[in-house]
Amino acid sequence: MNRSAADGLRRLRWVLTLLFTSVNAAGLVVFAWLSIDADQDRYEQRLDGELSRVVSTVMRLVQDDNGRVNTAFIGDDVISGECPQFYVLPPEAGEFEPYVSDKECVDADREYLAGTARQATDSGRELSGWYEYADGEFARLLAQPFELDSRGAVGVVVALADAEPARDAHDRMILLVVGGCVLAVGGLAFAGHWLSGRAIRPAAGALEQQETLLAETAHDLRTPVAALRALAETALRNPAEAPELLPRTVNLAARMGGIIDSLLVRARLAAGVDRLAVQPVWLDQLVTGVVEDTPAGGASVTVTAAPTKVMVDPTLVQRAIGNLLDNALRYGRQPDQPAIVHISVAGGRVTVADHGPGVDAALAEDVFDRFRTGSGSTGLGLSIVRWVAQAHGGTLAVYNAEEGGAIFELTFPVAP
Repeated sequence: MNRSAADGLRRLRWVLTLLFTSVNAAGLVVFAWLSIDADQDRYEQRLDGELSRVVSTVMRLVQDDNGRVNTAFIGDDVISGECPQFYVLPPEAGEFEPYVSDKECVDADREYLAGTARQATDSGRELSGWYEYADGEFARLLAQPFELDSRGAVGVVVALADAEPARDAHDRMILLVVGGCVLAVGGLAFAGHWLSGRAIRPAAGALEQQETLLAETAHDLRTPVAALRALAETALRNPAEAPELLPRTVNLAARMGGIIDSLLVRARLAAGVDRLAVQPVWLDQLVTGVVEDTPAGGASVTVTAAPTKVMVDPTLVQRAIGNLLDNALRYGRQPDQPAIVHISVAGGRVTVADHGPGVDAALAEDVFDRFRTGSGSTGLGLSIVRWVAQAHGGTLAVYNAEEGGAIFELTFPVAP
């Protein structure tokens, strides 16, 4: 199944949104992981710092009593009644009486602590790690062996700090980071969708211009093509009428060529390939020439013009005036009556008034939009007129005359 260019642009927008969101989301994931890891390192270092302070203080309070470990002075220090709690343990039972700090902050297993003391003594170095003292609850542990008279490790100071408050704070930080990342990804998806829309807007505009060009070409060529076919069929059926029909055929072909040339000019201007060929133009003479070159077909067309010079592209303005006149000749008439059109030119303003049924007030604003008119036409001719006015910095307005009929007013910048 073939997909339209508009569908391709919509898919491209979603692809760009997904790509933008994915790249930024990957960066957020890395940032979140680094932040969480750094926070865990910080609280572990903080706990280790507290434990090191306690261990170093206790080791200074341990005394050498003729080769034996004396812990009597530890109880006199306030550190014994504070957290983190600590233990002074012998590597083997019976070597000296273990000391336990006065305040118990963590319910520790003495056998586990004794095993840790033996391990620290055997290794002769500091040991640290996590200790699960209850189901899912952890403490930070630090074991430091100490010596007396260079006889090797004769004891171990083991300190325990409850890690749950720090872990709870770390968990809250994880929730904040993850929640913030989720919100940020949502915001990035919205921003990516908006930015991708802006990125493809030129392409969408070019596509819309292309569709408009095709629609206006079909609109403007439909009538002359149908008339050309009718003339050709009549000539085939009635060869005797061919000399009479030939000039009309040539005029229709010329009209079709002019329509195509004007649409191509507009397309190139809209695409930025060409620029408006703005120059000083006598508007009264241009309008008079358009009226003289337009077959009235039995209609009454009068022109009242005062000399007025404007800064415009004459080719485009001729097309706009021709469309207004054609619109008045087609629809500015009463039933079974010839059209009566009056055109006035003065002060950079062209007014085209007819004696038709006028314009419905509810549709007055929409009458210049493509495919939205109340007269049975597609509205493309008037939409071109409005485009020409806007391209020159002018305006196009429509209103009804008190005595009946519609009045179209086209204005252009006056030349200095």
